[in-house]
Amino acid sequence: MLAAIMREVGEVNLDVCDDVEMLDLGPDDVAIKITHTGVCHSDVSAMNGTIPQAAPAVLGHEGAGIIEEVGSNVDDLAPGDHVIVMWSPPCGECLYCTGRHQPNLCVNITFGEMARMKFTQGGQEIGGMAGAGTFAEKMLMPRQGVVKIDDDIPLDVASLIGCGVMTGAGAALNTAKISPGSSALVIGAGGVGVAAIQGARIAGAAEIVAVDKNPAKLDEAISFGATHAVLPEDLEGAKNEITGGDGFDYALECVGVPALMRTAYDMTRRGGTCCIVGVGRMEEMVSFSAFELFYNEKTLVGSYYGGTDARSDFHRLLRLWKTGKLDLERMITRRITIDEINPALEAVRNGEVVRQVIEF
Repeated sequence: MLAAIMREVGEVNLDVCDDVEMLDLGPDDVAIKITHTGVCHSDVSAMNGTIPQAAPAVLGHEGAGIIEEVGSNVDDLAPGDHVIVMWSPPCGECLYCTGRHQPNLCVNITFGEMARMKFTQGGQEIGGMAGAGTFAEKMLMPRQGVVKIDDDIPLDVASLIGCGVMTGAGAALNTAKISPGSSALVIGAGGVGVAAIQGARIAGAAEIVAVDKNPAKLDEAISFGATHAVLPEDLEGAKNEITGGDGFDYALECVGVPALMRTAYDMTRRGGTCCIVGVGRMEEMVSFSAFELFYNEKTLVGSYYGGTDARSDFHRLLRLWKTGKLDLERMITRRITIDEINPALEAVRNGEVVRQVIEF
């Protein structure tokens, strides 16, 4: 089957091959025919080492498809079921899943069943990005790693829910908990940023300011619900105009750059909430003075997978889509084939797109 493989961390291109095979189905596995998968900035981050990912690996983690086969222990899923891939699934049994009610922070499946090899090529076993590997025509997932959806939901739309939309909209709705009538700042208007803008709109924010260094993204941000869209050099003026200089009630950083994380904190009013959504490198630091943390009483919070319980939140977002409150179709800038993956990755690096979806 076709698959796109990262051979070495640091390379800028993936190796598209047609001789990759899945490993054998385990008793708790499902085999999925991937029909659509989004090209996410996290795929670029895995390639450049921002997100730790051992090579070789089939990249891709934002996908949807149809189950072709289930393992002997799987009784809640069946061949023909339409599913969304969940790259960080909850086990359903640990303290994070039950007592703490933070299933997005469960790592039992992520570092357990999903950490094993999934593919093989010429006798060499190959992993999958974040335990997934949706840049392949077929793939294995543990039964906990998929969410079944209705058959009438287009799988191209469904694929976006698996990462970018859940991450961005979830950060606004679940993690930051944006309140009606508030002011919100979203730094970065890529796929996750656009989803965060839509989440802020759904939450009822009165003013939503989008910031991006690409002028072409500004009109796009407005079309998805931002009330204002500015270049970085105009952000201070927007803050003064909209908040009287106090700062925004909520600020969401959706890029993963330390300087922008610091900007998001500085743009948050005293007592407001700064939410870090973007993934930065482990060795990069963000500095705060001991006094300002005390004096400003700001809430500084990270958001992992949009603070989601994907088993219910995927369906919640799809209901918002069905009722016209969440625009997913227009987030798809380009539809491509797997053979076009390397130009697509370059477009992500250049900030040219909201989302590109590979169609198998």
